[in-house]
Amino acid sequence: MTRPRTARLLALAGCALPLLAAAHTGGAATHDHGTLSSLAAGFTHPFTGLDHLAAMVALGVWSAMTSRRVWLAPVAFASALLVGALLGLAGLALPAVEPMIATSLLVLGLLVATGRQLPATAGAALAAVFALFHGVAHGTELAGPGAAAAVTGMVAATALLHGAGIGLGLALRGTNRWLPRLAGAGVAVFGLALLA
Repeated sequence: MTRPRTARLLALAGCALPLLAAAHTGGAATHDHGTLSSLAAGFTHPFTGLDHLAAMVALGVWSAMTSRRVWLAPVAFASALLVGALLGLAGLALPAVEPMIATSLLVLGLLVATGRQLPATAGAALAAVFALFHGVAHGTELAGPGAAAAVTGMVAATALLHGAGIGLGLALRGTNRWLPRLAGAGVAVFGLALLA
């Protein structure tokens, strides 16, 4: 299979993921099974909420397709995600967490679909604001014994998902423009559905 064809198939598969997604389940991901178990639970947590999965991949795709500093917005997101998770573990409640998570999907999807470029610092700041809400939601869900290991696993998985998005974005950069537009539109529709 040729490289462009593989990239197209991956992009189409990415479009279908948001349609299968459900918002946060609210189930605690940590149990008193030790540090490695908590680390694994935290690592798998972003993959069980496809809203998080779609946002992370979309951010990576958008960064790769529109920015020379492809790492800046993902690093800002992962850093603010950690801060938000720690705040969630401490019991902080932000207003409208779930609507903001849905809004992040809508906005990131639209950014991918339109190929809209933002100044690097503005893109990083936008990513950080959205990440704070994602972090608080996940920090609340991961609270319990082994929470520190679970949050470490979650941030590592987030970085991996950003990397996958960046790889996909770089692969799509030189291909037909309709593939990222379709993927971005799928993420945006998913965000809109969560807002409804």
